[in-house]
Amino acid sequence: MENPVVAVVGRPNVGKSTLFNRIAGERISIVEDTPGVTRDRIYAHGEWLGKHFNLIDTGGIELSDQPLLTQIREQAEVAIDEADVIIFVVDIENGVTDADEQVARILYRSDKPVVLAVNKVDNPERRSDIYDFYSLGLGEPYPVSSVHGVGMGDLLDAVIHRFPDNVANDEDDSIHFSFIGRPNVGKSSLVNAILGQNRVIVSNVAGTTRDAINTSFTTKDGQEFTMVDTAGIRKKGKIYENTERYALMRAMRAIDDSDVVCVVLNAEEGIREIDKHIAGYAHEAGCGVIIVVNKWDTLKEKDHRTMTDFTNLTRHEFQYLSYAPIIFVSAKTKQRLNQLPDLIEEVNAHHKRRVQSSVLNNVLMDAIAANPTPTTNGKRLRVYYGTQVATAPPTFVIFVNDPELMHFSYQRYLENQIRLAFDFSGTPIHLIKRQRQ
Repeated sequence: MENPVVAVVGRPNVGKSTLFNRIAGERISIVEDTPGVTRDRIYAHGEWLGKHFNLIDTGGIELSDQPLLTQIREQAEVAIDEADVIIFVVDIENGVTDADEQVARILYRSDKPVVLAVNKVDNPERRSDIYDFYSLGLGEPYPVSSVHGVGMGDLLDAVIHRFPDNVANDEDDSIHFSFIGRPNVGKSSLVNAILGQNRVIVSNVAGTTRDAINTSFTTKDGQEFTMVDTAGIRKKGKIYENTERYALMRAMRAIDDSDVVCVVLNAEEGIREIDKHIAGYAHEAGCGVIIVVNKWDTLKEKDHRTMTDFTNLTRHEFQYLSYAPIIFVSAKTKQRLNQLPDLIEEVNAHHKRRVQSSVLNNVLMDAIAANPTPTTNGKRLRVYYGTQVATAPPTFVIFVNDPELMHFSYQRYLENQIRLAFDFSGTPIHLIKRQRQ
């Protein structure tokens, strides 16, 4: 289930970024007394009373035709559009300004729940001044001091109280998967080919898809899938447009919400450095991963070695994804595309696989008997036992006499032995070494 989104908006220099950092619990936004420092939307995760949410800090909304201020306003409006709840920040020192009233009018039009935060109420004597802000017509004003953390509890109580009711989503047992890749590798075409209908705009202009679009479908055997098509990810240095940053954040959210991520490559153009960068996002997120080589039909000269050669090249370039299956498809001719849902279902099952401790320990003992533990500075590593502590991705804790004695290469050996014994193809597995008390 996707986390609710909370946007922090307001005119420039009311303390939005300080409030954002206070809620996020870390210094993420640049805080400066100069209007317009925060230009793009900045994202973080927040949590209050067990409720998790995504937080967006925005540039101050200022209604002017200066290009930078226009862009800041557009960024804020996109954030408002994406948000489930909006924190509208004003400040007690300046009272209700014309700019506040203009921002309030934008918020009326959004028809989203708004929590009004009156910032810079640093001492109790100023609390009586908050009543002026009822004139904005946005309900009860909440006095806060983002610098000192005063009033944050009441503010966040009001925010989570306004979260949308997602009870129905709790019963969603479909497999969530997404396509990620650089622009123009054919992600949208793959979505349409799988669905057999034009669900998303497909264009040869790189960067057409700006948003992440969820689509559900059910296979003939009754398995439900939720498919997310994401915007193409560019190198960070190449993100010129503000909307590109938005696209990247939506792609990252799609990865976080996916059980399985399909990393799409373009067979025609081969593997580029950015492809490895993008695949790293999925690997680091701990998702199941499938490498999908699209546009396989466009290769003019193919023989019995072409697929093997491309596979070997992919394995060499994506060494950290040695566990990921590779499938060669064509969105245009639908070649092998019917195999993809089955492969996603299989990888999802491996991603959520649980291994009995007794069976796991038999495998570990056999592995140690075949390749005894190493000795470092006269001290031998002793492995006592292992247990699985999590799934998605499968995570194992190995209890040893001294974690420093388990060299990376021996840990990799044990991981490979676990993979040989249990089918974990398509999913990363995590091994955590712990000292037995």
